Amino acid sequence: MEISLLRERTEYIPILAKWHYQEWAHFHDNDSVERRIAEFEEELKANSIPRTFVAVSENTPVGSAGILPHDMDTRMDLTPWLASVYVVPEQRKRGIGSKLVQHVMKEAAVLGYRKLYLYTPDRPSFYRHLGWSPLERVDYHGYTVDIMKIKLQNT
Repeated sequence: MEISLLRERTEYIPILAKWHYQEWAHFHDNDSVERRIAEFEEELKANSIPRTFVAVSENTPVGSAGILPHDMDTRMDLTPWLASVYVVPEQRKRGIGSKLVQHVMKEAAVLGYRKLYLYTPDRPSFYRHLGWSPLERVDYHGYTVDIMKIKLQNT
């Protein structure tokens, strides 16, 4: 398995857009696969963040994760965010998600960030295992989510 910047594997944009829409549309008003494709295409122009990474195994995308300036419209004071950690169901429990999270953490540190945030409605123990600490539990768009943070290692 390899992890690449999405800008190096643009052929996977439609697949990632579909995954992300199916997994998280309920957190975003007026969401669509087309809107997500447009966001990915806009990201290709960015020099810093947002950045999306895609895990590829045998020329097949198996997961993704990204770094965004903001991921919760109610917490614009926190930046940047680990976001959109996704692994296809048949590839879960094989360490791909952990590798994606660690990859994003390293990339954020290289970009000069000292902290990284995330929110999760259902996986706080997964992130705690990777060194993340709880910040707060809040209601977000009708769902209870945990906001977590991690101090990044200087590289």
